[in-house]
Amino acid sequence: MNPRQDSRTAEDLGPLSFSERRQGPDRRHTTLRSFLKGGVTPRRRGGRRTGEHHLPIDWHEPYLLFLSVTILLLSVVDAFLTLTLLTVGATEANPVMAFVLSHHPQLFALSKMGFTGMGVLVLVAVARARLFRVMRVGVVLQGLFVAYVALIAYEWWLLHTIL
Repeated sequence: MNPRQDSRTAEDLGPLSFSERRQGPDRRHTTLRSFLKGGVTPRRRGGRRTGEHHLPIDWHEPYLLFLSVTILLLSVVDAFLTLTLLTVGATEANPVMAFVLSHHPQLFALSKMGFTGMGVLVLVAVARARLFRVMRVGVVLQGLFVAYVALIAYEWWLLHTIL
C-alpha cells in the first residue's frame, strides 16, 4: 500500500505511529539569543545537507571582521570630517543626518554610529546569503568599504580645498 494513499490518522495506526521526539520549542527558529550565541561560540561552518552551503551558518569568514571594524572606523573618521567641514560652511548632504544635526546636534555621532553599526551587523549576519540570486551579501560589505574610502578621500580633498 502506498503511504500517500493511506488516509488513516496517527491514532488509527496504533503502535505503528511515530511520535514527535522533540520536546520544548523548536530550536530551528532564529532568535536574538541564537544569533548572539552563534556569534560568540560558532559550531558549524557549512550546511548539513547538500545545497545548504550558501545559507548563513554560525561561523563567518575572518575577512568580515576586518571589513566590519574598518567600516566602523571609517564611519568615525567620516563623522569627524563632516563636523569639521560643517564648521567651515559646508552642508550635510544626507537628509536624515541633516535633520539630526539641525534638531539634535548632540546625537549626531551616536545616531551615525548606530545606523552604521546596525547596518553592518545585519550585513555580516546574512553575509553568506545571496542578494537577488546574483551575488553574496558579503560583496555589499566590500562595496560599502570602497564607498567609505571614496567618501573619506572626497571629504579630505574638500577640506584641503576650503582651507
